[in-house]
Amino acid sequence: MLKVVANELVGAVWPATQPGTDPVLYGHVSLDPVGAFEARSLQTFRLVYTVGRYGIDDTGSIRVVFRFMGDWGALQTSDPTGYNFVTAQASTGARLSLNYANTGHQRPWFKSLTVSLHGGYLSEGDTITIVFGDTSQGSPGMKMQTFCESGFEFKVLADVCAVGHYYPLPDTPHISIVPGEVNEWKAVLPTLRQPGEVFRLGLKAEDKWGNPTDQATGQFRIRSSHPVKGLPETIDYQLGEKSMILDNLTVDKSGIVRIQLLDESGKCVAEAGPLLIQEGGFSGYWGDLHGQSGESIGLTTSREYFEFARNKSFLDVTGHQANDFQVNNAFWKYLNELTAEYHEDKRFVVFPGYEWSGNTAVGGDRNVFFRSEGRQIRRSSHALLADRSDLETDSSTAAQLFEDLQGEDCVVYAHVGGRYADITQAHDPRLETAMEIHSAWGTFEWLLTDGFPLGHRSGVVCNSDGHKGRPGASYPGASTFGAYGGLTCFLTDDLTRDGIFECLRRRHHYGTTGCRMHMDVTVQFNEEATVFERDPNAFPDTKRFQSRKVMMGDIVQTTAREVTLKLNILAHSPIERIEIRNGTEVLETFRPYTSADLSNRIRVIWSGAEYRGRGRQSSWTGRAIFKGCHIERFSKINAWNHERRLERCSGDTVEWDAITTGNFGGFDVWLNESDAGQLDLTTNRGTIRKTLADVGLDDTVLEAGGLERQLRVFRLPDENPHREVEHELRISLKLEEDNPLWICVTTEDGFQAWSSPVFVFR
Repeated sequence: MLKVVANELVGAVWPATQPGTDPVLYGHVSLDPVGAFEARSLQTFRLVYTVGRYGIDDTGSIRVVFRFMGDWGALQTSDPTGYNFVTAQASTGARLSLNYANTGHQRPWFKSLTVSLHGGYLSEGDTITIVFGDTSQGSPGMKMQTFCESGFEFKVLADVCAVGHYYPLPDTPHISIVPGEVNEWKAVLPTLRQPGEVFRLGLKAEDKWGNPTDQATGQFRIRSSHPVKGLPETIDYQLGEKSMILDNLTVDKSGIVRIQLLDESGKCVAEAGPLLIQEGGFSGYWGDLHGQSGESIGLTTSREYFEFARNKSFLDVTGHQANDFQVNNAFWKYLNELTAEYHEDKRFVVFPGYEWSGNTAVGGDRNVFFRSEGRQIRRSSHALLADRSDLETDSSTAAQLFEDLQGEDCVVYAHVGGRYADITQAHDPRLETAMEIHSAWGTFEWLLTDGFPLGHRSGVVCNSDGHKGRPGASYPGASTFGAYGGLTCFLTDDLTRDGIFECLRRRHHYGTTGCRMHMDVTVQFNEEATVFERDPNAFPDTKRFQSRKVMMGDIVQTTAREVTLKLNILAHSPIERIEIRNGTEVLETFRPYTSADLSNRIRVIWSGAEYRGRGRQSSWTGRAIFKGCHIERFSKINAWNHERRLERCSGDTVEWDAITTGNFGGFDVWLNESDAGQLDLTTNRGTIRKTLADVGLDDTVLEAGGLERQLRVFRLPDENPHREVEHELRISLKLEEDNPLWICVTTEDGFQAWSSPVFVFR
């Protein structure tokens, strides 16, 4: 079956010898029903274990294990009327006990239900029946996970001799998790192309949880803001398809393209863009290089992963990053074959690579991307690998990894996952060109800014670090992850591995929290400045040239005391603010509107994390009472988990139970507001009490401890039309250190984007 192939490739999860593979001796299992079940639906399953020839001794047990990243409802045995109630019964009437644990077994099968036998034994042919989502006493059933998977397993292991050693049984039962009905249509364009350059328009419909659904159908009219060659006037979207691609599109003249998808009533159901058509040296290619599949700790298969990246999220660039201590040589060889198969110059660039998954104590997580297939994988350890014949190839610390990769044609990212990278402990500017500051794990600007006082000159990337097989469109679901996955835009004229590598080595890229916007950031000088192709601290003999204008990521030496930063932003949504920064200092917070434009629209935002490690999730429970007012309209921001409370519960009150992991969430209210209106905002992190007349353009901020944890309140225009912004700022340079000049853009719908810094020094 699907997962059996994956386990054979990884070869690290189960014992090298598996006596449990003989069903005559250890027993066998069946599951009813089987088939396809809708994501997040409520179901009941009956799993029957039939005892084998060995029987089961007193205190022996069986264990049903599930993948750690599944967000189906946690099993429970205490409330027969609650969700996910589970029971078990022996055919002999013998006493059974049940114990569910989120980390009760070995990675990646952390989640486990153990059914133990007490006061007797079972013989060959006896049975144990487990009912998942037992509705007989009022339970609604078992919640399915929020994302699709073609082979969701109920993997069963047996400890028939009561020795504490569980052997996996053969022919593990599995079901399929399939998408639900259409919730939202999506249309996707690139953001920067040159006149005459070919591009494509991607269309899909997603269910409530972000799964591309095959339940979509309809006839649509297409309306473009700018003439596009090859774009049909109408399309017929066929039932049973999960996406549709309109390829070989071109635009002859410069301009901004936004394409709307209109249903039969004339309603716009999706808009793609902005796509800037512009003469110049670069195009913008979108990628998500960091995610993994079910052969390691994630879900689905690596082949499904690459198919999704190309055909469901419409990426230009991708990579696969399995945890190294789960990648045996067979799977490493297979991954390299897949990347070679899917890679196509000028269309879909795929990099072979892996995640070096050392603990933070030895340097923390790194992503390694090779220019070509067939390179030696240097693991942090062989923690889950049975074959240890190649231990000498390991790089046990990040510093050792950088040393061992010298001479390799590769690039390295530092990132924050379960573990976080400690760049103060190890960093090599010759290899480590970028910091991943956003993923499904959260937002981590500190990973970049920690390097500024150390003289590190790294670019910004954002990826999904997704574990659900959905690179480029990675929704967090209902557990573990707290954010939508990120994307990186690579600015280059060469969509090849060479072109993307050169782009990375010069930091000519920017990252977002998952949206696609056009971002152009330049720094201009009144006199010629020296621009270095590589960091001169690491490459003293690097090529250099003179220029009065540089782009994001460039390293520049100047004698000037002041420079001008210019930016041009084209966004999918109105722009809420743009921060212009020198290192960690915010030089200006630019908003495309003024105090005179503000209305009765109030925004409440919570953000931040507990700390840098695995337990970084911050919980937010609170209530905002708008006294003397009536809430006329209410809108959520970054409320990815539909089952967490964030709702208007009366005419003047909003309540919530949310989490952040360095990112932010919140809400807007439009008020029927009196002159004496008051805000009474109470949370588990503190309170804000303020006269509403005093809430204005600037943030009212409550510092809430933890890691950059804040509660903010401010006012917005009723309608903000500004999706396209140009701005500039004259900046005085610091004289004796680097000036990392960069920007952060926040859109009204909750997305953010960061430019790679321009590193200016005197």
